[in-house]
Amino acid sequence: TGDAAPRKLAKYEKPPRPPPHFLRPPDPPPTPETWQNMVLLIDKPKGWTSFDVVGKTRWLSRRMGSKKVGHCGTLDPNATGLLILCVGKATKMVDSFTGMDKVYTGTMKLGEGTPSQDCCEEVDERLPWEHVSDADLAAGAKAMEGDIKQIPPMFSAIKVKGERLYKAARRGETVERKERACTINSFEVWRDKDDSQLAHFRVDCSKGTYVRTLAHDLGRNLGTVAHLTELRRESIGEHGVEDAWTVESLFEACEPQVEAFVAAAAAK
Repeated sequence: TGDAAPRKLAKYEKPPRPPPHFLRPPDPPPTPETWQNMVLLIDKPKGWTSFDVVGKTRWLSRRMGSKKVGHCGTLDPNATGLLILCVGKATKMVDSFTGMDKVYTGTMKLGEGTPSQDCCEEVDERLPWEHVSDADLAAGAKAMEGDIKQIPPMFSAIKVKGERLYKAARRGETVERKERACTINSFEVWRDKDDSQLAHFRVDCSKGTYVRTLAHDLGRNLGTVAHLTELRRESIGEHGVEDAWTVESLFEACEPQVEAFVAAAAAK
């Protein structure tokens, strides 16, 4: 007996989507056609918005005939780390990446609070923090593991009554927000060796977790305040930042291919 005949698609059934090409450093896409269905892992630099990275990448992809580029989970401008970009047909996979668990590392400062819960706004609250021991930090973080609820920060892109919260926050207004559920798979916190007011952390969490709110709430639970000073996304699902491109290395690898493709198209 030979191999079974391939299954016929039902009348209204779509053919299976071809898997995208995961482009990893240091080589450019193997063919120009790869740009039509590709996933990129990018190490977002500090100071860039996620849309800055998308815009830079779209500059390349458009010249290769692929206009669609989408990212899978926003990183704040001051944060660094893994940003997954989907190019071309791969943009249909954005939601599947967005729903994956994520791992972050970072630093929080005890005893000082800010309206944004990170270092983007000036400190507006100070409380004693010296009573918080190393054991308190570890136990406080452990107690926050599992299914929890967070109140999103005012400085966030969530819409309430059609307006982004950060716009109201910049006017000095506070809007009532609904709690949001998330899951903290693990949360480890330890004191900085040189500055006891700083604490470093590693958190493995679900989609929708506000890490700066996690730091803020930990501070409150320990009888003080806290805000994020550094944040880095280490992984999304099984995809790690150690396999990611920098924006500079991506351009360096791909620009010769793009220039050759554009020149060949112009010569036709």
